[in-house]
Amino acid sequence: MASPAHWTFTPLVSAFPTTVFPNIALWNASNAVKNLTYQIEVSWPFEWESREVANKQLWPCKYVIDGNALGMTASEAFKRRGAVEPTQPDGIVVSIGYPLTDAVYSFTRRDTPPSGADDFIEFIDGAVRPWVRSNLFPSVSFTRHALFGHSLGGLFVTYALIAQPDLFDTFLIASPAIFWNNGSILAEVSRRLGTGLERRQSLSPRLNPRANRPGCQSNGTLLSKPAVVISYGTYQARKTRLEQFQFKMLGNYCYELFDRLKGSGKTRDVMLKLYPGEDHSSVAASAINDGIDYFVDW
Repeated sequence: MASPAHWTFTPLVSAFPTTVFPNIALWNASNAVKNLTYQIEVSWPFEWESREVANKQLWPCKYVIDGNALGMTASEAFKRRGAVEPTQPDGIVVSIGYPLTDAVYSFTRRDTPPSGADDFIEFIDGAVRPWVRSNLFPSVSFTRHALFGHSLGGLFVTYALIAQPDLFDTFLIASPAIFWNNGSILAEVSRRLGTGLERRQSLSPRLNPRANRPGCQSNGTLLSKPAVVISYGTYQARKTRLEQFQFKMLGNYCYELFDRLKGSGKTRDVMLKLYPGEDHSSVAASAINDGIDYFVDW
């Protein structure tokens, strides 16, 4: 199955038993020119008998980075939320991971050559999204999209936000590895959006409460700017461990990122959410669940 930008999507698992993982399928996305292969997991609502639904009006579609580790969690969270939120619109989760054969979690690439974020953005927007719309769900109307990333994935989502803020209408940044390359992403945020210092005195409370968010209408005005959630676990700020692990400083980095984004005026909402007792790893599942609430409610 051919796709844009020389990417080919090959079915990996067409269906799991309905009592195990209903309405989930996997593909390998390969590009021979770039010598790259990603594993794509797609999940759709329990109630759909198949992907070939007719004239389905859909609001949310959530893209998840590090799909090997987080894809199933995000898929189940989105589906099962409908049981307690009957008015929730149907949603699709698209997770991007790697075709690993000897591990569940992907091994981090070496630092050289650096970056590759722009190429990854191009892959998501130029290959995956058109393929999802045209090949998987041609009868579905996609109207809203979110991007979720944790740790280095959160660093990528932060970069995607400042590089192409109109790419998604909601950016969900969980425990981002802002410390990477000595916190250079903060300098990049400041270069593109400002420091936020000039507006800090007039900002809302630093921990933006959900109850104070204005209502959002799909009128092309509010949604012209993205909404952002930055989250981390309070256990990551334990002073006794700051010297041992650099990512224990993530709380401070997240505050700095929040200030810059909030003060820039380039977002329609920014929330900084703390999870008591959670660490860098455990916060991911909590951020996925709350991120769905935030995304759907907007």
